[in-house]
Amino acid sequence: MGVVMFTGIIEQLGLVKKIQSKSGIRKLGIELDLGDKKINTGDSISINGVCLTVVEIKDKIIFFDVVQESLNKSNLSLLKINDKVNVEFSLKTDDKLSGHFVTGHIDCLGKIKKKDKEKDAIYFEVSYPEEFNKLIVPKGSVAVNGISLTIVGDYDGCFSFYAIPHTINNTNLKKLRAGDSVNIEFDILAKYIRKNFYPQSSSSKITKEFLEKKGFI
Repeated sequence: MGVVMFTGIIEQLGLVKKIQSKSGIRKLGIELDLGDKKINTGDSISINGVCLTVVEIKDKIIFFDVVQESLNKSNLSLLKINDKVNVEFSLKTDDKLSGHFVTGHIDCLGKIKKKDKEKDAIYFEVSYPEEFNKLIVPKGSVAVNGISLTIVGDYDGCFSFYAIPHTINNTNLKKLRAGDSVNIEFDILAKYIRKNFYPQSSSSKITKEFLEKKGFI
């Protein structure tokens, strides 16, 4: 299988119809509106931001096997029958990239700390583990439940963003409340920059020698 990418632009809401657990694997059956889409077993689909492989198709219900690692790192383990999930089909080579590059590999769970209506938009604050704080920058990108969003601010272990009415009405952000868990995938470009250019030790500081070594000066 080649590299699978998404854009963080949700295409529809799916409905959880089946949940089966066996031997550390949870099988999810999601009802989708396929329209004229041709879906085959082996295809990749993002469910709440998690890249899952289609293992079975029965009418409009698409089945996925979710391994324990994905359950541990995402809110797929919290799903119940009739819950709505964000759905995005994988990016094709000739598709328009409207959001940002999203891999479908969740970094951590975040928690909704605040949800306030501000005029026509909804303001959110989401807490996240401190170890990821160098991957968050204002005006940067982040995927929350698979949705490509622009970060407004970062403070006290939280990042904030605004969701416009279209996003609210076409994703499961509408149902979220303070205290709910969300899947977070940080920007892949930020991860590469951190890995290759930022000092590995948390006690290290950016020095002239470090900048010279990395070719900045």
